[in-house]
Amino acid sequence: MTSTRKSFIARNPSVLYFLAALGLFTAIVAVMSEASGVGLISTSFVKTLGKTLCLCLVAIAMDVVWGYCGILSLGHFAFFGIGGYAIGMWLMYARTEIIVIDSLAGQVIPPTPQEVSDAIGNQIFGVVGSSEFPMLWAFADHLWIQLALVVLVPGLLALVFGWLAFRSRVNGVYLSILTQAMTLALALYLFQNDSGLRGNNGLSGLQNIPGFEDTGQDVVSIAFFLASAAALALGYLLFAWITDSKLGNIIQAIRDDESRVRFLGYHVESYKLFVFTLTAVIAGIAGALYYPQAGIINPAEIAPIASIYLAVWVAIGGRGRLYGAVIGAAVVSLLSSWFTGGGAPSVDLGFYVINWVDWWLVLLGLTFVAVTLFAPQGIGGLFDKLVRKS
Repeated sequence: MTSTRKSFIARNPSVLYFLAALGLFTAIVAVMSEASGVGLISTSFVKTLGKTLCLCLVAIAMDVVWGYCGILSLGHFAFFGIGGYAIGMWLMYARTEIIVIDSLAGQVIPPTPQEVSDAIGNQIFGVVGSSEFPMLWAFADHLWIQLALVVLVPGLLALVFGWLAFRSRVNGVYLSILTQAMTLALALYLFQNDSGLRGNNGLSGLQNIPGFEDTGQDVVSIAFFLASAAALALGYLLFAWITDSKLGNIIQAIRDDESRVRFLGYHVESYKLFVFTLTAVIAGIAGALYYPQAGIINPAEIAPIASIYLAVWVAIGGRGRLYGAVIGAAVVSLLSSWFTGGGAPSVDLGFYVINWVDWWLVLLGLTFVAVTLFAPQGIGGLFDKLVRKS
């Protein structure tokens, strides 16, 4: 008798369900947006949804490195921010170049390329008391190079850091502390005015896409929303395929008993390094899609607390489940926008008024504690129980 192995979709029906739900959601938002003329969903909310999809993508990356491989990285949001900075440099340079050329167009004597470059540098770095382009901006006027850096810089940083950490067999809480220290060092460096990235001011005006000056933000926002949805779909499919493969079985075995996997002859460090680097690259891509929708990026986005929030999202959604990471990131992100954006009404207790803008982080922390104590498998685990009972 011969047995046939089931297809990938047959083994993972949740992938098909997720892609179908994402496709339906994307179509509904596109049809109901202001760009389509219906206008039931505002442009600002379309941007919020697009940013949420990017956060879902980085949450999936975090779930793979933590939930499947057992590496609690408290620095993955740094890779997300690096991707944002890489594309933000081109966006800011190209947009400023257009403004400078337009302002100098009326001169009797046409400006020289050096004069244009100096004017661009003064516009961008005048806020930090400089006018010269740092070496970091050497390729800021080349879109394709900056797009390559979105992938290469997070990947190279993760590769070097991971190689140094894993070859030394740093594990557990010590590895988490190291990733957090890396993130803190990067954030503190970027806060300096001489970092070459405008210090605390960060990069702004990223929502203005060069070459699309005559295109309304309603169209730009829906374009980025569609791109974010496509990236999330491809990322989910990629990680679902990886976790379902032999590689996925090995990295889950490393999570459960690293010493036994090493005893069986597998080079554990190579597998961990691959997962750590790949998820860093995906995080960088998510950041490159997120910040043009946010319009601004500054070092605070890379601070260690951001990576801790990322771990909280995955824990609430249910680590070890790709859809759980999506649920956790989407729920927390949208609730955060609602509570901190003034959508949630204040609660008057008579002796004290609860303003959710001040209390949202407390509520998030209490939710994390409650999930850890009473539902350690997260929202995804509760969903699994309901499916099994039905």
